[in-house]
Amino acid sequence: MLSSKKTVRMPMVARRLRDPDINPCLLESDASARCMDENNYDRERCSNYFLKYKNCRKFWNSIMIHRRQNGVKPPMPTAAERDEILGAMGKMPY
Repeated sequence: MLSSKKTVRMPMVARRLRDPDINPCLLESDASARCMDENNYDRERCSNYFLKYKNCRKFWNSIMIHRRQNGVKPPMPTAAERDEILGAMGKMPY
């Protein structure tokens, strides 16, 4: 007998956004979404979270552009490499 259960799979784009090696700002993204949920979607209450996410994206985008210009592959550092980069900086740049 065949099972009629269907496995629900996350679309590829959503899976990529949830991959910490691809999305360097996963924590900031989750924090801003959680803030929106907790504050009844009042954007003003979550503006600090949005700003931190925006600054995170800017920072890692500039790293990615710099690596691409220098021929470094992959352009986006892996999660482990990003931890090393942030550790070497001593503080969060965003």
